[in-house]
Amino acid sequence: MRRVKKMSLMLGRNRPAWTAVVLLTVAAGLGVSSGCGYALSGRGSFLPDYIQVVGVPAFVNRTSVFEIDGVLTDRVRTEFGSRGKYRVQPDIANVDAILNGTIISVRLDNTAYTAGSQASRVALIVTASFEFVDVRDNKVLWSNAAMQFREEYEPTSATGTDVTAFFGQNDNAMERLAQNFARTVVTSILEAF
Repeated sequence: MRRVKKMSLMLGRNRPAWTAVVLLTVAAGLGVSSGCGYALSGRGSFLPDYIQVVGVPAFVNRTSVFEIDGVLTDRVRTEFGSRGKYRVQPDIANVDAILNGTIISVRLDNTAYTAGSQASRVALIVTASFEFVDVRDNKVLWSNAAMQFREEYEPTSATGTDVTAFFGQNDNAMERLAQNFARTVVTSILEAF
């Protein structure tokens, strides 16, 4: 009993040091298995090692928004290439994998209003379908038939729900949308979400 009391007094006096020792011991125990399979978001890849050249042909545009297909295709190519180990090309000859995409819809939804019932925030929503195919095994590695990307903006003037007018008045909107959209698509493919 006396020994327990002495130990508890010691621990009480050196509580920060004791806590540090316990935490380091637990951390060291967890760190023994460093190959646990976890990776930082945006840095992992479940793709087979032999996939090094990715073909990203121009996305199909089924919307009335002029040039959105080209902007999104270019950004996805750039994002894929920035991941280090992949070479990206616009055609599908001599590639290990192909990313096919179709922009299905682009719309604006008002999400907040002023006291005068004018839109003060709009959500730009892009819906697209994608298929990432392993050419060697002729196998779909990842697909999403209705991937939605949503980003909110403050309109520069009353555009209502006219997407073309919105992009005409908000020069940076398409660029911001394309950058975030590309990051989402590529991360989804590489991390198989």
